[in-house]
Amino acid sequence: MSTQTGPLDLGAGHAPDPHTSGAPSRAPHLYLQVLVAIALGVLLGLVRPDYAVAMKPLGDGFIKLIKMLIAPIVFTTIVTGIAQTGAMKHVGRIGLRALLYFEVVSTLALIIGLIVVRTLQPGVGTSLAPSAAEQAAVSTYAAASKNLSTTQFLLNIIPDSLVSAFTSGEILQVLLVSILFGVALLGVGRHGGALLSFIATVSNVLFRIVGIVMRLAPIGAFGAMAYTVGNHGIESLWALGKLLVAVYVTCALFVFVVLNAIAAAVGFSLLKLLRYIAEELLIVLGTSSSESALPRLMTKMQRLGCSPTVVGLVVPTGYSFNLDGTSIYMTMAAIFVAQISGVHLSLGQELGILALLMLTSKGAAAVTGSGFVTLAATLSAFPAIPVAGLAALLGVDRFMSEARAITNLIGNAVATMVIAKWDGALDLERARRVLDGHAPDDVVS
Repeated sequence: MSTQTGPLDLGAGHAPDPHTSGAPSRAPHLYLQVLVAIALGVLLGLVRPDYAVAMKPLGDGFIKLIKMLIAPIVFTTIVTGIAQTGAMKHVGRIGLRALLYFEVVSTLALIIGLIVVRTLQPGVGTSLAPSAAEQAAVSTYAAASKNLSTTQFLLNIIPDSLVSAFTSGEILQVLLVSILFGVALLGVGRHGGALLSFIATVSNVLFRIVGIVMRLAPIGAFGAMAYTVGNHGIESLWALGKLLVAVYVTCALFVFVVLNAIAAAVGFSLLKLLRYIAEELLIVLGTSSSESALPRLMTKMQRLGCSPTVVGLVVPTGYSFNLDGTSIYMTMAAIFVAQISGVHLSLGQELGILALLMLTSKGAAAVTGSGFVTLAATLSAFPAIPVAGLAALLGVDRFMSEARAITNLIGNAVATMVIAKWDGALDLERARRVLDGHAPDDVVS
């Protein structure tokens, strides 16, 4: 029996080149279509909010179509990436570097959020009385936060079965199964070539399905935005406008100062990268969900010159551990609740909240409604701040979710480039040429 553990020989049925195949559908005006759809959604929400609220299924349906593809895409990408690396230590090295980068950058995002909210003090002088429905909603999040612990988080990574990992929608569970499967397939050696070739072909098909589904992005963006404006109303923005503006400004500063500096250090232009993923950013803007762009982001990062192994490990993991926009929002929201509640926090207490968020922001990665669950768990540890104050954020949270989701997406795109460069798995010359507008098929690696 062969004990070969090197890269699998795919034989004649070699895996498709991620740089040239399985790419998303290149609808040349998709970004314009999505932009127009968002504007129409806002207009309908303002003119006929009753009709706009009824558009919610359009947005929900589009996001469900994307989510149904995430688990199999993550699985096939990671398995093919690991099985072709030739060494498990390479996979472990990528994982450790990614987690180190995620911790440093997300902590920096928390700190920036704290500095801005202390400086602007958007909640000072504001008192918002929550409705009964809002108080009931907060009670639900507070109850969920009681189960939020490191142990529970770690146990949640282990699925009940191999099948449930794909049916539960938990990215970290899919990651675990994918890594184990990829390592086992790597150990089989050349005997697993046929299976690897099949998985690679399935991966190609899945990405082509994404291309088909993305044609519905304008409809999904229209439905999601129409519901948001029609349900909450623009007037809800004015009550919490200072916090809303503060979050958007802080996210913009983080992207164009921190992430721009990181991109420059790696050797590529952040502005060109943003132009490259402009369609994905608009889709996230319309749907308020960074998950809606995950499959396309994975494809584009491979086409940019990042190795499939790095993309397969870094992007899905980043969706749980590298949430820069969410980190900014959680720090600002926690301090904002204290401000509107008339609670004066010392610098030491604020740093204590920051330290706790460094832990809870990771532990809530796989929890539904993680933002509010994390905030509830954090505020519960500080009795001086009433957890009920979270109710003030419910009405405007949806409007801030766009800033969080877009920042998260950009942060993960930059992280993939950084880890790939750090691991020697980035064709930087290719990346620069693609970012300059050359078609990937015309770029010589």
